[in-house]
Amino acid sequence: MTSERPNPSAELRASHARRELMNEYDHLPAELRAWLATAKLQWAPRSAARAWRRAMWRSLGRKRRALEMMDALEADRIAREGLPYAPPDADGP
Repeated sequence: MTSERPNPSAELRASHARRELMNEYDHLPAELRAWLATAKLQWAPRSAARAWRRAMWRSLGRKRRALEMMDALEADRIAREGLPYAPPDADGP
């Protein structure tokens, strides 16, 4: 019977991948990072950046309109996928 030891190179790869994700997140525009902080879905930094670039292009560089487009994109995804998200009740609990 052989004892399995953790593979140190696999651990290093996972650690490197986490650092890369954080590095990508850190390089996102401030407006997008703020939007991601309140997003209903989890976004990979690369996907968020791609959607942001597209929204900025379509909105002719208007950040407020690009944020509205990001909201619409997320709402469409939630509706299309039937994801279990319910907006907070405006009246409270």
